Amino acid sequence: MAIKQQKFDPIEDATFQVANKNRGWSQKAREGALKRLSTMGMPSRRDEYWKYTNPTELLTEKLSVSPVVGLEDANIFSELDALKIVFCDGVFNPDLSDDLAAENIIISRLEENGDLHWAKNYYGLLEEKAQRPVSRSLAALNTAIASDGALIHVKGKVEKPIQILGIRNNTAEAILHHVIKVEKDCSITLLESGPFAKRLNSVMEVFLDEGASLEHIRAQGRDHDRLAVTHVFADIKENAKFKSFTLSANGMLTRNECVLTLSGDECAAHVAGASVGDGKSFHHDDTVFITHDAVACESRQVFKKVLRNGATGVFQGKILVKEGAQKTDGYQISQSLLLDEDSQFLAKPELEIYADDVACSHGSTSGAIDEEALFYLCSRGISKNDAADMLTLAFLAEAVEEIENDKIADIIVEKISAWLSRRRN
Repeated sequence: MAIKQQKFDPIEDATFQVANKNRGWSQKAREGALKRLSTMGMPSRRDEYWKYTNPTELLTEKLSVSPVVGLEDANIFSELDALKIVFCDGVFNPDLSDDLAAENIIISRLEENGDLHWAKNYYGLLEEKAQRPVSRSLAALNTAIASDGALIHVKGKVEKPIQILGIRNNTAEAILHHVIKVEKDCSITLLESGPFAKRLNSVMEVFLDEGASLEHIRAQGRDHDRLAVTHVFADIKENAKFKSFTLSANGMLTRNECVLTLSGDECAAHVAGASVGDGKSFHHDDTVFITHDAVACESRQVFKKVLRNGATGVFQGKILVKEGAQKTDGYQISQSLLLDEDSQFLAKPELEIYADDVACSHGSTSGAIDEEALFYLCSRGISKNDAADMLTLAFLAEAVEEIENDKIADIIVEKISAWLSRRRN
C-alpha cells in the first residue's frame, strides 16, 4: 500500500524553526513575525493582491538541486568598482566577499548572534507596519525564519557602490533579510544581482533619515528557472530620497513587492522596473504600494514590460495619499509591449486620496510594435531585427532613465540588448 506523503505546512515548519533555534538579538522580532503569520495564514489566489499570480510554487516543500552558477557568471556589474557581499546558497561567504571594513559604513551579517546589535530596533519593523492594510504573509515568513542577510549602517557618504551578490551551488532555496540604515545627509548606491537560489524569498528594509539618499539597482536575469518573491520596504524621512530600479529577464515566477512610506516633508521615492520575458513559463509580477503621509512629497512609479511567446506580465500599483499630505505629486505609469498575440499584460493601477491639494496621475497601456515606425527604420536601410530592437529599447527607456548613474544605466541597456539579440526570430 502506497504511503500518502504529508503536505508541507510552511507555518508549522516556521513554528518549529523559531522554537528550536534562538537567534539572539533578532529572536523577539522573529517570534512576533511568527504570530502575525499564524494569524494571517499563507496567501492564495482568493486574496485580492494575489488574483493575478498563483503563489503555490513559492510555497511547495522540495525543489531539485540548483545548477552551479559561478561568481563570474552571476556578477553582471563586474566592471564596476564595488564592494561585494557574497551569499552562496543563501549563506554569507567571506572567502568570495571583499573586506567589509570601509569608510563611513558598518557592514555585518544577520547570522551574527548575540544580545545586542544596532539592527535590533529595526529588524522586522517595516515588514510589520506593511501588514496593514494588506497582509504580506511571505514577508512575515521571511522575518521569522530568514537564515542570513546583510546589515548595513551608513554613517557618511559612501563613494564606492555596495553590491549584494548571490551565487548558487548545492541548495535550491534561500531566505535572506537585509536591513539598511542611512543616517542624516548620508548616501549610498546599493547593487543586487546573481541567482541566489532556485527559489528565493528576500526582504530588504530601508530606513532613510533626514536628507539621506539611497539608489538601489537590482538585476534578475542569469537564472532561467527562478522562483522568487522579493520585498523592499522603506521609510523615507524629511528631504530624503529613495530610488530603486529592477531589471528582470528570464526566470519562471517572479514577484517583486515594493512598499514605501513617505513620512517626512519634501521627500521623494522613485521605483521603476524593466522586464523582458519569453515563453509561457515566464510570469513576472510587480506589486507596489506607496503611502504619502507628509507634505510636498514626490513619488514616481515607472514600469515597462516586453513580452513574447505567451509570457505574462502583471503590475499592481497603488498611491495612497493620507489626510494632511497636501501638495503631493504622485505619478504612475505601467506599459507593456506585446510581441505576439499569445502574451498578456494584467494591470491594476489604483489611487486613494484623502487630501485636496494634490497632483496625482496614473496610466496603463498595452500594444504591439509601431508598424509605421518599423517600416520607416527599415526604409532607411536598417534590418527588421535591428529596427525592432531599437524600438524595444526606446520603449524601455523611460524606466531605465530612472537610474542616476550613467555607467550603471549603460550596463543595463547592454544586458537588455544582449537579451534581445539572443531571442531574434
